[in-house]
Amino acid sequence: MKFTDGYWQHLPGVTVLRPREIADVVVGEDTLTVHASTVPLTSRGDTLNKALVTVTFHSPMDDVIGVRIEHHRGGVDRGPSFALNRTPADVKVVEAEDAADGVATFRAGALTARVSTRGAWNVEFEADGKVLTSSTARSVGVVTDARGDAYVHEQLGLGVREHVYGLGERFGAFVKNGQSVDIWNEDGGTASEQAYKNVPFYLSDKGYGVFVDHPGRVSFEVGSEAVSRTQFSVAGESLEYYVIHGPTPKDVLRHYTALTGRPAQVPAWSYGLWLSTSFTTQYDEATVMSFVDGMAERGLPLSVFHFDCFWMRAYHWTDFTWDPATFPDPEGLLARLHAKGLKVCVWINPYIAQRSALFDEGRAAGYLVTRADGSVWQTDQWQSGMGLVDFTNPEAVAWYQRYLRHLMVQGVDAFKTDFGERIPTDVVWHDGSDPERMHNHYTHLYNRAVFDVLEAERGEGEAVLFARSATAGGQQFPVHWGGDSESTFVSMAETLRGGLSLASSGFGYWSHDIGGFEGKPDAAVFKRWLAFGLLSSHSRLHGSDSYRVPWAFDEEAVDVARLFTRLKLSLMPYLGRLGQDAHASGLPVMRPMVLEFPDDPGAATVDTQYMLGESLLVAPVFTAEGDVDVYLPEGTWTSLLTGDQVTGPRWVRERHGYLSVPLYVRPDSVLPVGARSDRPDYAWADGVTLHLVELADGHRSVTRVGEASFVVTREGSTVRVEARGASAPWRVEVGVGGQVVDAAVPDEVVEITV
Repeated sequence: MKFTDGYWQHLPGVTVLRPREIADVVVGEDTLTVHASTVPLTSRGDTLNKALVTVTFHSPMDDVIGVRIEHHRGGVDRGPSFALNRTPADVKVVEAEDAADGVATFRAGALTARVSTRGAWNVEFEADGKVLTSSTARSVGVVTDARGDAYVHEQLGLGVREHVYGLGERFGAFVKNGQSVDIWNEDGGTASEQAYKNVPFYLSDKGYGVFVDHPGRVSFEVGSEAVSRTQFSVAGESLEYYVIHGPTPKDVLRHYTALTGRPAQVPAWSYGLWLSTSFTTQYDEATVMSFVDGMAERGLPLSVFHFDCFWMRAYHWTDFTWDPATFPDPEGLLARLHAKGLKVCVWINPYIAQRSALFDEGRAAGYLVTRADGSVWQTDQWQSGMGLVDFTNPEAVAWYQRYLRHLMVQGVDAFKTDFGERIPTDVVWHDGSDPERMHNHYTHLYNRAVFDVLEAERGEGEAVLFARSATAGGQQFPVHWGGDSESTFVSMAETLRGGLSLASSGFGYWSHDIGGFEGKPDAAVFKRWLAFGLLSSHSRLHGSDSYRVPWAFDEEAVDVARLFTRLKLSLMPYLGRLGQDAHASGLPVMRPMVLEFPDDPGAATVDTQYMLGESLLVAPVFTAEGDVDVYLPEGTWTSLLTGDQVTGPRWVRERHGYLSVPLYVRPDSVLPVGARSDRPDYAWADGVTLHLVELADGHRSVTRVGEASFVVTREGSTVRVEARGASAPWRVEVGVGGQVVDAAVPDEVVEITV
């Protein structure tokens, strides 16, 4: 929210109180509290009839400093709040009296807040002797607007050539500088400033991130109100945020996800290709089986079949009951799909239509959200007369989960948790939560309820969602997909920008509708999107009113789907390890270029390509003709598809047919490629090929493949590869298409001269 009219004036009716002079500093056991007067203190009389701003510094863990700014703190905290993981921090507090320069310091790990106790308000956050960002004289504001509503804002400094990323899955420009962003979940598609997944966290390429600890609306002005600062504001009398130190962007994400939660481990089968019925298309069991058999007949490996909304009867969503007219034998159908080696996903949402049998059941038990007068909140938007499950009520959660369990008994393996954004604020929640704070947080409760029951029934590591909405911490319940995109090249590019922003916001896995959702893509869009979708962490064929089986477009689309599906499945030794890393450290599988190359100025603004893990560069093609510009950082990069090499740093322009895409292996990489390409859940280490790509002299790495690991070293012209824990033969290949050496026995040590 903007409060100023240019640099000097405020908007009409707006008043702002700012800390002007430090009244005192209080040192606690692990806190530093600063009381700041909003007027200069020239006499005792200046302490009367004036506001005091209280700023408290604390730490939930090393390298993270929390800042709480308060005006009046007598309000009632009705919740909800983010569940943060706190661990003992190495904290040191130094009082101003002990510092000759009039500075009080609060240190947590390698991050220090230096608070000036003399002169104008000034706080510097520094690490390794460098100032990361700062709060200066005009940064903190206690605001009253023309209507008398209260807000608190902070403004943290932006440096020269500093770039800001994140704030959830946003489809506009990847670099957020110059943007105004409201953290408020909306069902707005991918073509607007609205977003399904709003996260009050931003990542800077200067080695820090900022997380605003407020689950409701947070307004960000990223160099758009004060050009030299990032402002964030919330309604009310207090604001709390965390400055998170790196030093690298990867380190920032590690610390941020340690604070807000790491992604769960997803099952291996989920990496395979998902095929949907699509949304409003006509389908029954015969249609479904024709799709499944058609994929098999064409040599297109399929892992998951998804039933979208109309597996249930129209007007009945959600009642968890198969439409008897189209699916008279759901248990038999699911058994037949399982017999073909497939997993099954079904669409659900948290809304209960009035015609659903669950509506009266939920209403009588108090499981639906109500208005202040006790009536059920209802709308005709989406489903006629629908109500909203109140996930703040533990009994309502158990009730909803009971129906999910029944579907799992029938044979359902995963749920697409659609919607969760259209959450009203004129309602009363079972636990008394503040409706404004619950609007964004609702999706977290919804997805957690579904993920928890999957994990309880299927086991840890076997639960997976296909979720649309999220907020901070939602990364714990993967996978998320990009929502309703249009079937165009432009929308394909905006979809990628959304995924890059989400990856910058702590989410480890991400997917999107191959070919776009709205409308039927032409064959060119579909084929180009296939390569992009099958080089994403998760891959799904889905549309709105048209089928997405490849042969519905042309025969070449079948060839493209076959090539890239099998390529992805052969990369499972690599992708599986990336998933393990996402779970263990919070690093995303799909990564913006800046995440891997933070010291390369050329990578800072690139948003038309990405790194798939640390070793593969993917540049989707956004033209029918196949023209594409690719930025390659320093070193000699090798095409995984052709073996051709290009040396960076530089942009290169290429032209690709539909059976190709810029897919480069990073220099000094060990890339494991599997021996199978027919399914994702195989013994990845058995028969694996280790591609040794442009290894530098002195290279040493450990490559994990399933339960095995391979130690690779290079000294001079000799490369040595030692297997540990391998249970089957494996091989080494120099580069792509180079010398191949087979390890005849699992524990053999291979040496190659390069």
